[in-house]
Amino acid sequence: MAKVTGIGGVFFRSRNPRALSEWYSEQLGINPSEEGGPVLMWSRDDEDPDRRTLTVWSPFAADTDYFGPTSNQFMVNYRVDDLDEMLKQLESAGVEIDPKREDNEFGRFAWIIDPEGNRIELWEPPEGP
Repeated sequence: MAKVTGIGGVFFRSRNPRALSEWYSEQLGINPSEEGGPVLMWSRDDEDPDRRTLTVWSPFAADTDYFGPTSNQFMVNYRVDDLDEMLKQLESAGVEIDPKREDNEFGRFAWIIDPEGNRIELWEPPEGP
């Protein structure tokens, strides 16, 4: 059975992503990348301490379409151990699955919708460090 292995990212809309990132940096110590982009937070996998895991924190422009056709302010990205198996399980359970897929150097991505209309990103990271 495929499962979620952690939170891969927290994405949210912002009227001014750069200013909001600065606020989070000043008030909470969450420092954006030098380009003002997403924050990458590395940690160790509990089951395999030699493997590092990644959580991304990133404000998006208020008018982004990355969250799909929704007005929701947030989208959570979950790391999964087997994206194909996870999607089969979700399809069998009747979960709404976006047909869009993305495979790139950062891994494999798919999107689903929860019962309250929240778009969720599923991410299978690439193998390796």
